[in-house]
Amino acid sequence: MTEPAKILIVDDEKDTRELFSTVLAGEGYRVTVAENGESALSLFKHETFDLVITDLKMPVSDGLQLLRDIRKTGSSVDVITATGYGEMDSYVAAMSLGAVEYIHKPIHLKELKKVVHQVLKKKNRH
Repeated sequence: MTEPAKILIVDDEKDTRELFSTVLAGEGYRVTVAENGESALSLFKHETFDLVITDLKMPVSDGLQLLRDIRKTGSSVDVITATGYGEMDSYVAAMSLGAVEYIHKPIHLKELKKVVHQVLKKKNRH
């Protein structure tokens, strides 16, 4: 029996963190949350995650910086970036840094579950 996938959710909006966490925990995933890229990176250095879902626009350390920092550690963890802004520059930057998906907020929860399931299925982590 395999362990449930571990997901790190990074978002400066508490409501979004709680909603994503509740929905994905309800799907059987082990979920950890962080309010910015800096605290997420600290968690990332001490734990292994199967997936990171990060907002792009955050104070302290944004999602693109977090993605850069994760890649500097040598990790190939899948990262889904989320934004409420939908700027082409951030999409291109996120994908060039190795993001596997780019979702727009607000996202329908059914779509969130589907995207997470598809990404983890590719790595046999669902």
